[in-house]
Amino acid sequence: MQMRRILSLDGGGIRGLVSCLWLAGVEQALERAGKPGLPKSFDLLAGSSTGAIVAAGLAIGLAPAAMADLYRDHRHTIFPGIAERLWVRSGALLTAGISAPKYDARGLEEVLQRVFGQATLGDAQVPLLITAYDTISRTPVMFKSYNAKHRALPLWEVCRASSAAPTYFPAHAMKIEGQDCALIDGGVVANNPTACAIAEALRKDAQVDNSRDLVVLSVGTGERTRSIPLAAARGWGALEWAVPIIDVLFDGNTDSVDYIARQLVGDAYFRMQEHLHIGLDDLDDTSSTNLIALEFMAKEYLAKPDTQQMLERLARSL
Repeated sequence: MQMRRILSLDGGGIRGLVSCLWLAGVEQALERAGKPGLPKSFDLLAGSSTGAIVAAGLAIGLAPAAMADLYRDHRHTIFPGIAERLWVRSGALLTAGISAPKYDARGLEEVLQRVFGQATLGDAQVPLLITAYDTISRTPVMFKSYNAKHRALPLWEVCRASSAAPTYFPAHAMKIEGQDCALIDGGVVANNPTACAIAEALRKDAQVDNSRDLVVLSVGTGERTRSIPLAAARGWGALEWAVPIIDVLFDGNTDSVDYIARQLVGDAYFRMQEHLHIGLDDLDDTSSTNLIALEFMAKEYLAKPDTQQMLERLARSL
């Protein structure tokens, strides 16, 4: 099974909307070059967290525009407002105390079940890799549509597991290869799953001899620029770091994977990413103002001559 052409999608919560808009731009570039659209132009799709949801949607034939509508239309179901959260948390106080997750995940599960229905991982039209982390065995989990032991797993559950960001959503219980697992966000393993995808492509049975034979498109969700001042970094303890540390860890492994991929793949590595203005970087800001700003940023990035030139080179390479 050849895995020469890779599409990798970062995590980022509601900012998955940005990835969808950029992917629509990729489709337009492919169309202009006379190439097949998404996902047929790629041999392997990889995703973490919100990127797992987008990758899974592409893998079963949903267009980027349809996935963008998922974020627009269902954002308040996935990330309920404060009134609903307080009502839910009031019940959780008895079992989880004041440190219960911010959201109970019922809305997320409802949306995922609506989008993916009865589809299983094996229904992916293109090989699909999705990351998660098992807190029981303390090991990464790589869901693979081309692994016979994973093919029957419900796709919505795989995406639910991969998007269970600590402090935001509770872990998701699944049985995988006969083992009970408590699964959390794939961003804990690789918020940018590009290196995982490259490793899969270089497996002995993947028919790729060298990383320089690959063509890789890695799609981000926007890069945070919000700083943590020295006084805070020096003085914060467990309570203050509880939520910010998730963002720091996700950002750190995203950037390190970007560096690794550039060194391995060279000029055939393409990265779509843009700096976020402070205020656009929250994983769960579903306000209309934030969505409008994210869409503006995404479209502005696509319109840049450098971005268009990169997409033209990508289309020629595929």
